[in-house]
Amino acid sequence: MKMNHLFAATAMSLIATSALADCPDAGRISIIGNEFPAIQTVGAGALSCASDSVTAESNLTADHQSLNVAGMTGDPAEYTTAIIANSSIVALMNEDVIRPLDDLVAKHGEGLSPNQLVSINGQVMAVAFMANAQHLVYRSDVLEQAGLEPPTTYEEMLEAAKTIRDQGILDNPVGGAYAAGWNLAQEFNNMFLGYGGVHFKDGTAEPNVNSEAGVAALEMMKALSEYMNPDFLTHDSNATNAEYRAGNVALMNMWGSRAATLVTAEGVPQEVVDGFAIAGPMTVGGGSTPASTLWWDGWTVAKNISDEDAEATFLAMKKAIDPSILAEGDVSTQAVWLIDGYEPTPAAVGVFDAAQKGTVPYPMLPYMGLMHTALGAELSDFMQGKESAEQALQDVEAAYIAAAKEKGFL
Repeated sequence: MKMNHLFAATAMSLIATSALADCPDAGRISIIGNEFPAIQTVGAGALSCASDSVTAESNLTADHQSLNVAGMTGDPAEYTTAIIANSSIVALMNEDVIRPLDDLVAKHGEGLSPNQLVSINGQVMAVAFMANAQHLVYRSDVLEQAGLEPPTTYEEMLEAAKTIRDQGILDNPVGGAYAAGWNLAQEFNNMFLGYGGVHFKDGTAEPNVNSEAGVAALEMMKALSEYMNPDFLTHDSNATNAEYRAGNVALMNMWGSRAATLVTAEGVPQEVVDGFAIAGPMTVGGGSTPASTLWWDGWTVAKNISDEDAEATFLAMKKAIDPSILAEGDVSTQAVWLIDGYEPTPAAVGVFDAAQKGTVPYPMLPYMGLMHTALGAELSDFMQGKESAEQALQDVEAAYIAAAKEKGFL
């Protein structure tokens, strides 16, 4: 698969202009996607096209990745669009449930920037609307109290966590979205890439995670978990953010799309609001590549729907990312928008820093989803101290190989 480069500096400053986009006259719109604020804004924008002749509904949920393929496989598909990222589009393409958008772009794409059009194997398969990355979020007041500077490496984060605990400021000062499954696998991916790891042997689908970089990544994750809430294997982004908002966490690796609205929730203590700070992604193991991944989020159109519903979905989703949304409330702070007229906000500094420092994009390979699933299923035993890092990674590779053979990749 080949993908147009979304993360160059020019991608952060779009040149297209657009009048207010129009809603469709007729058709069906049904959205599946994640639930964080930027996607909620996009979903609401598309739903505003509902009328007597247009039906519109959405299912925005943290479980979207376990629902979108099944929901787009039927004929007609339950969902007419899936809001995806550069990881989750692969599963939809593997199952052939989304359609190329070239004809719809030619007919209705006026105002979309070329940097928003995600081309795979020469066909436009998605329209991107935001960039994302995980990076450091911290409490400046807690670090100041402990006499510490913001960490730039994971080794410094460990030292800072020990100091904060030893001084009796916080018992579990580190937060992380380490929930067993997708989240834990993603944290491994970040750390693994930071150590210079490569998921697959060059030019093949053969696994390559049972390596020195893989062991080092797991050992660093285990060391960090010693400073987390004991229930860290149940904490996804929502739970990790709740820990931060409650004042229990001073250091965490968090999504830019989540960090932007982290302390705007009702009931966050004032000291947490005042101490909220963002920095770029950290490095690890003496490397220069950030231990993070670059992402884009965008929308697709289902294959197994009528042309009328496909056109209605394209128009509604285009309207949902019209530049006019940036003038609404706090929308401009919700994401690093790949939308004309977006002016970077202080909340965008972490994602911009990730892009500028050469953070590796999440691998958009047809078999990466199988690797991600295997990692999510097999790493929790190591994190609980039930087996060695080497054994866990052997289990990962065995699970991946079985799945890859079943799918014909090996």
